[in-house]
Amino acid sequence: MNSAAQDGTYDLLVVGAGIVGLAAAYAARCQGLRVAVVERQARSVGASVRNFGFVTVTGQRAGDHWRRAMRSREVWGEVAPRAGIQVLQHGLCVLAQRPEAMAVLEAFAATEMGQACELLTQAQTAQRYPFLGQGAGALYSPHECRVESREAVAQLARWLQQEMGVVFHWNTSVQGIALPHIDTSRGRMRATRCIVCPGHDLNSLYPAVIAQARARLCTLQMLRVRPARALDLPAPVMSDLSLVRYEGYAALPQAQALRARLQQEQAEHLRQGVHLIAVQSADGTLVVGDSHVYDGAETPFAQEATDALILQELQRVMPLPGLQIVERWTGTYASADEVVFKAAPAPGVVVGIVTGGTGASTAFAFAEELLAMALD
Repeated sequence: MNSAAQDGTYDLLVVGAGIVGLAAAYAARCQGLRVAVVERQARSVGASVRNFGFVTVTGQRAGDHWRRAMRSREVWGEVAPRAGIQVLQHGLCVLAQRPEAMAVLEAFAATEMGQACELLTQAQTAQRYPFLGQGAGALYSPHECRVESREAVAQLARWLQQEMGVVFHWNTSVQGIALPHIDTSRGRMRATRCIVCPGHDLNSLYPAVIAQARARLCTLQMLRVRPARALDLPAPVMSDLSLVRYEGYAALPQAQALRARLQQEQAEHLRQGVHLIAVQSADGTLVVGDSHVYDGAETPFAQEATDALILQELQRVMPLPGLQIVERWTGTYASADEVVFKAAPAPGVVVGIVTGGTGASTAFAFAEELLAMALD
């Protein structure tokens, strides 16, 4: 369906096969461009597969980023069935464990972002979600969806290659870009335009440009657990700690009182950036997390104490005696004050990084912005 021109030139070469790079390839093919993706690994192994697979809309930073999430959720809805990607869950339940948290949810529901959401009373929450712990109420959002990211990203790449005609060059690193030439570890390629999606690799290509993002690396810990008894989790779950972390909630004035109480009651959770997201996989296991440690380099060693904090919050929100831990992992992403970074270091070349840890949630919309810049 797609191939390079007779002279071996692509209309667009994408550097990086994480979710942003794959989304850029998809956006370009939708415009009929001849596209190649170059990835230094044998497959996607970075932050794009080490996450919840949770397309989170509710709670994103108000304004452009929330709109990116809304648009990306829409594109996921279009792409998933075509690529054979199973959507495992829909929606989101945020349990308010404290009255201060309920006040945040009430304020959020009154904003533009909360218009389609539903506030649940304590009794309604208990009836709809009987497996949850005690709380003051909850917020239900219909916007979210959840895929198994470690499978979905591979399926998306395979579909882009087999059905959308994108050419993939795996195990290939890009060493220099001077359009129309792209020098790689496997020889020179040609492209009219190039989108660089480096993820948390801030130093290989255009390091001086990327330095403008003022990004650090954030390392997180996550776990997969198996409940002792079968559990049907109809929607992903969040808790009070999420309300002081996700900016769509945390920026509200009502969040100040909640943060003050959490500082008294769960100071160590806040110090390690622990909040709760719990999602369910097809085999009944739960993926839970996560934590956030910021540094100039990856933090390669997971801490048992951090996992214990995550599990402690899970048990507060969703009492599940007899849990079995079946898997642990860490992930790393670039983090900055701005939630995305994009720049055009040379004519026809664009660099794009999601710097807020929301790649799965916003990549499709962000990629459309990057493509527009490259074509400008």
